[in-house]
Amino acid sequence: MFARYLRAVGEEVVFVSGSDEHGTPIEVEAAKRNIHPQEITDRNHAMVVELFRKFNLSFDNYTRTHSPIHMEFVRKTFAKIYDNGYIYEKDIEQLYCKNCGRFLPDRFVTGICPSCGYPRARGDQCEACGRVLDPLDLVEPRCSICGLKPVVESSTHWFFDLPRFSERLHAWLTYNKALPEKVRNFSLSWIKEGLKPRAVTRDNLWGIPAPFPNSGQKTIYVWFEAVLGYLSATIEWANKQGDPELWKKFWLEPDTRTVYFIGKDNIPFHAVILPALLMATHEPYTLPYTISATEYLTFEGRKFSKSQGVGIWLDQAIQLLDVDVWRHYLIKIRPEMGDSNFSYEGLQAAVNADLNDNLGNFIHRVLTFISNYFDGLVPKPGELTPEDKAMLEEIEKTFTEVRRMFEEIRERQALESVLQLAREGNTYLNRREPWKVFKKDRGDAATTLYTAAQTVKALALLLSPFIPTTSQRILELVGEGGLEPVWKGEKPWIIKAGTRLARPKPLFEKITDEELERLRAGVTA
Repeated sequence: MFARYLRAVGEEVVFVSGSDEHGTPIEVEAAKRNIHPQEITDRNHAMVVELFRKFNLSFDNYTRTHSPIHMEFVRKTFAKIYDNGYIYEKDIEQLYCKNCGRFLPDRFVTGICPSCGYPRARGDQCEACGRVLDPLDLVEPRCSICGLKPVVESSTHWFFDLPRFSERLHAWLTYNKALPEKVRNFSLSWIKEGLKPRAVTRDNLWGIPAPFPNSGQKTIYVWFEAVLGYLSATIEWANKQGDPELWKKFWLEPDTRTVYFIGKDNIPFHAVILPALLMATHEPYTLPYTISATEYLTFEGRKFSKSQGVGIWLDQAIQLLDVDVWRHYLIKIRPEMGDSNFSYEGLQAAVNADLNDNLGNFIHRVLTFISNYFDGLVPKPGELTPEDKAMLEEIEKTFTEVRRMFEEIRERQALESVLQLAREGNTYLNRREPWKVFKKDRGDAATTLYTAAQTVKALALLLSPFIPTTSQRILELVGEGGLEPVWKGEKPWIIKAGTRLARPKPLFEKITDEELERLRAGVTA
């Protein structure tokens, strides 16, 4: 949404992400299946890329962390940080599974969270309370592969001296006013508690080889290398553009802003560890401008769980309903200010009330009236009444409000403002009653429908970040199909009188109670 908005207002934007391929969950799963981790990541990456394409995500580059460009960039970056004196060697105690014959980093261990008592906490972080953990912190630890209790043994690792960046991080967090309060406060509390050196190496067999002297088969801890993927993904994008130096424009020029979208459990890695790593390179890298950290989303009142089948898979969702329907509802319940819940009844209400009865109804009425009364041509307006002027002012006000909401990374509120414009449009039509007025005053009806047509195009443009396929369908109806939505310039929503409009077709269909039960059961119509 944010990338599409930025393009619409004329900003130069690069939207990147990628498949995080080196996490211990992948190695754990591969060990359980007795296959190489890359078999899993190759298959899943290809699947994810295709699903994101179908879900209409507009990545400029969606890459993977096992790409040669990423692996080389990570090794060079950590070698530079080591040379700058911020990484040192230390012997530490680690959990070791005698049965499996290996050290157990991160998710190779499960146990009881020492903070909240959650019984299935992982060795890197408790998913219940969000606390970042070390495997040795767990109470009653167990090997994730064989289930046996591990022993403690000594191993050599390389540590990032995070405490040396406490003052710089504190200053950056304090003076960067674009950061949301919850991100700033969470990170400052981390610093107040006292930052600790963090191990940047693991005994994983699958990962990016550590570049430090005598580091042997150690690999870089996934969270330290994955956050550098934003830079390497931009480097890869620049190479694809045929200009290998172009990435520097987005990471080394001071007027660039980098914006991150994460869940709140990832705040420490993006607001503390990533900025510290960038500082440690001694390069003038762009630090995060803002970080949008959402709260949690539940599914029908329960926590999402792949293992327990709580939730819905993306490939299944696409088969059940149109992509824009899913996009709309997920945006409507985006947990921006607090936790929110997905429910099938909520989905039904969003489709029937927001999309069909409000948005689709308004657009269909306007285009039908123009088709029936003015042969499908936008009529020439007469003198505007106060109601006409108020409706046009509402369009301008909505664009201003939606832009402000996007700048504050409040997409949920931005969508609500767009839907409110459609409601105002329906109210305007009901008050002006062009279907009645036409018989007595053709000019007055023309003015009403001219004003309503401007609202239709405004809605098409405003919807483009949220439900882009529907936006294009509406633009096609008003004679501007195939064009990129543009919000810049003087009143970009204007449709000139005489513009030929297409014969309207319903944009949405209601979800009946019977269809709702099929959805709940995961059955396609």
